Amino acid sequence: MLQPFPNPFRPGAGHPPPYLAGREKETNEFTILLKQKPLLKNLVITGLRGVGKTVLLESLKPIASSEGYFWAGTDLSESASESEHTLALRLITDLAPLVSSFPIDEIERNITIGFMPKKEKVEVKLTFSILVEIYQNTPGLEIDKLKNVLEFVWNVVKSKVKGIVLAYDEAQILKDKAKEKQYPLSLILEAIQYLQRKEIPYFLVLTGLPTLVTTLSETRTYTERMFQILTLDKLNSEETKQAILKPIDHGNCPVIFNELRISSIVKHSGGYPYFIQFFCKESFDSILQQIKLGIEMPNVSIEEFVRKLDSDFYAGRWSRVTARQRALLTVIAALPNANEEFTTKEIATKSKSVLTNPFTPAYVNNTLVKLIANGLIFKNRRAQYSFAVPMLADYINRQKLYEDLPF
Repeated sequence: MLQPFPNPFRPGAGHPPPYLAGREKETNEFTILLKQKPLLKNLVITGLRGVGKTVLLESLKPIASSEGYFWAGTDLSESASESEHTLALRLITDLAPLVSSFPIDEIERNITIGFMPKKEKVEVKLTFSILVEIYQNTPGLEIDKLKNVLEFVWNVVKSKVKGIVLAYDEAQILKDKAKEKQYPLSLILEAIQYLQRKEIPYFLVLTGLPTLVTTLSETRTYTERMFQILTLDKLNSEETKQAILKPIDHGNCPVIFNELRISSIVKHSGGYPYFIQFFCKESFDSILQQIKLGIEMPNVSIEEFVRKLDSDFYAGRWSRVTARQRALLTVIAALPNANEEFTTKEIATKSKSVLTNPFTPAYVNNTLVKLIANGLIFKNRRAQYSFAVPMLADYINRQKLYEDLPF
């Protein structure tokens, strides 16, 4: 009878894998940055979806704690980044649980025991309501209010911690809105720079899609000096194998991945952590079910799971683009460098050889802008483009087998 052994693989968004492979360099870099005296450089972690940014960010939290830092942060939302005020409130909300047990004053309160009045001293602690009160009572602009709150917090906790990490995921949504006269990204950058100039150890960590780096440099020219940028890439073959094998390297694990199966997962995952977890989870479940049915030589085909990945991961994104945009994406997918970087000229030139009605460079530019807004393409600082979704070219090329695209 099989001993229970839960499937260790977790392909959910941001779910920590059972073994974090290939990120030693990044964790070491984070540790080095925390040891700066004074803090001068902050951290940006960027990369495509599915490359493991959120998982890496979560793995840094215990490191910060072991170095004596408080850690505050969360996933950024559209509502939190809507204005300077909402972002400041987000920061205060995240800091409040860390500091709510710290006393900042004592007040006397009248109490009555029997017929005898008595005065009692009560501690006032740095709760959320107190932080908001400090914020509201500070004169000036939103940035002045936020600076004062963050400095006040540090003066209360500085005897207990070395510093405070503010860590925010999905930070690519943080953008200044000049038309609305709202500058939430500038707000947090200016606040952190102000505090660090005063040698108050707040350390900012932002993670997001590659567009985050471009947005930061366009918002404030000094951000290149303010951040250390770590771009997460896919895992190499050896790191991928470790991510596959380490979670099942237990004596009571009934599932074994043979060399052929491992090679197939390495090939079809492309080294992207989410895909590795996806294929391993599906393979594990399938093999375990076959073992329970008494099949001595379980057999699984990773190619079959590719179809499921197409449905679960890609299909929703593909359904949001028009037929003409799909044609453009299909031309891009036909480029030999489709999964790396490409230019508008390369797309227009390629369209001449695969389409009866080729694209003009102007049309390519306009459509790429729409696809950037759709989250399928991003433009880097070298004026080149890439798919924002890993291995999207492979998915698009698979669609040619059963979808009629306008060629």
